[in-house]
This record gives sequence, structure tokens and C-alpha cells, in this order.
Amino acid sequence: MVKTFNREARLHGHRVRYGSAGERGPLVVLIHGIASTSETWGPVLPLLGERHTVIAPDLLGHGQSGGGDGDYSLGAYATGVRDLLVALGRDRATLVGHSLGGGVAMQFAYQFPEMLERLVLVSSGGLGRELNVLLRSAALPGAEYVLPLLFAAGLPSAGTKIARLVDRVGFRAGSDLEEIGRGFASLGDTEARRAFIHTVRGLIDPSGQRVDARSRLYLAADVPMLIVWGARDTMIPVEHAHAAHRRVARSRLEVFEQAGHFPHLSEPHRFAEVLSSFIAETEPARMDPERLRKLLVHGSAPGQPQARRRRQQSGTARKR
Repeated sequence: MVKTFNREARLHGHRVRYGSAGERGPLVVLIHGIASTSETWGPVLPLLGERHTVIAPDLLGHGQSGGGDGDYSLGAYATGVRDLLVALGRDRATLVGHSLGGGVAMQFAYQFPEMLERLVLVSSGGLGRELNVLLRSAALPGAEYVLPLLFAAGLPSAGTKIARLVDRVGFRAGSDLEEIGRGFASLGDTEARRAFIHTVRGLIDPSGQRVDARSRLYLAADVPMLIVWGARDTMIPVEHAHAAHRRVARSRLEVFEQAGHFPHLSEPHRFAEVLSSFIAETEPARMDPERLRKLLVHGSAPGQPQARRRRQQSGTARKR
């Protein structure tokens, strides 16, 4: 198994921390979810590094990366990923986004299509309204005042409290419960809590996700796309995966029947194999500017004939 490394870059005067593995093969960028860090990819990073060059950054305001100018929009996160690639001398990559990271990866595809070779969405946000009450409650007024109290000195372990809470709202024991508890416990850090609140408020309201990427999925029609989801995901329902798969012709869908919101943690070896096979079996996209212009001007939306044809041509999901 290859070694993994923790590295740093300086962008716009701020620190950006990223994990890396491998020095050969196509570049793969792993983008974590909200209240998480690059460490969520720890089990799969060395596995993927055997055949690829892999980097996994801490997003702005997460982990050991600075918060920049305080802009925690999807556009800012996507630009941060672009800036890191440019700083490392890389101009193209396969992007793999988990949860919030899936939304960031899709935003990257819209903003920088010339830099995207493949798109991989893992339990991704931005594909439907439904969302677990845990994140919806974080969008309620006053959440920014409640979170500091949870982590105030003298209270019992915040991680233990959070783990008990997520257990009550439907998460199964195991990788989901552990990772969600770890992520929310990280909000004891002021900058991480600030990034979390601003990100949530920009993407979620008390009734669910309010940023919807589905109407633009046709722009990725020429990009190889893999969708990976856990059938037992209680954060974002697996129905979102099936709906996105139907919308994008030639997309691939892999449903991990025993996994929840973190299929890459539940079954890291299988996840790495699925991703590596997908990369090996697909040609990287090459976005033609004229083709992009025509898509933007004449592109179809849900309900139009062209969109219906793509849905009818959609491949078959594979369940294991």
C-alpha cells in the first residue's frame, strides 16, 4: 500500500491543507462534506494512490485550512479547489465529491468545465429537496448561538453528546454515527463553526435543501459520471441517486446496499475498486467551447423532448 502525506499550500495568503497519495496515473481530487475534513478519505486514499495521483483538500474553513475572506458559497469552494490545482501545476482532474463535496464538484463542473475529466457524486447534496432533520435544524434562527453553548467549558464531551443526538435522528451505529459525531464535535473550533453556519444558511432552510443542481445536469451530458450511494443513507435519501441517474445519459450508478451516508468508509476497498474501474473504463471529457455554448443557449430542461430522450437512454443501475 502506498504512503499518504499531509501537505500544505499557501493561497491568497491563507493555508490550505491537503492529503496526498500516489504519483502516477490520472489526478483524482477527493472533496469532503460539511463539518468534515480530508481525513474522511483516509481509508481510501492509499488504495486509490496505488493507481492514481490523489489529493484530498480541507475545504475553506474546514480542518486545517484557513477561512479566506469568509465566503462559504459553493462558488467559493469550487474556486478554492481550482486555485489549489493551479498552484500544484495541474490543469485537469477527476473530481469526487461527498455530500456537500458533491455540490462543490458540480459547481466546479459549471464554472471550470475545461478542467473536469470525470465527475463522481457520493451521497451528494444538491439533487433534491429532502434532507435529514439534523442539518435542517442547523438552518433555524439562533443556531449560531446554540452551538457555542454545546461546546462551552464544563459540559460533558461534545462528541458524546452529538453521537447520542445523531443516533436519535436515525443514523445507524458504525461509520455513519462515528463520522457524523466527529464532524459535529469539530464545531468546537470557532472558525469551523462559522464556516458550518454560513454554509448551511447558504444551501439549506428548515424545510430542506434549497440549492438544486438538477436543472443543470444536462451540462454534464458529455462528462463521464459515476453516482455512488448507500441504500441506507438517512442523511440524503438514495432516491436522489436514482433520479439523477435517470436524468444523465450514460451515467453509472453503484448502490452499496449495506452502507449509509458514508459508503467510502463502510466499504473502502469496494469503493476504491468501483472508482478505479470507472476511471479505467472511461475517456476523460474534453469540453469543446462551441459545444458548451450550444448547451447553454439551446440546452434542454426537465420535461423537454431532448431531456426525455436522455432519460430513456439512461443505463441500468448496478446493485450489489
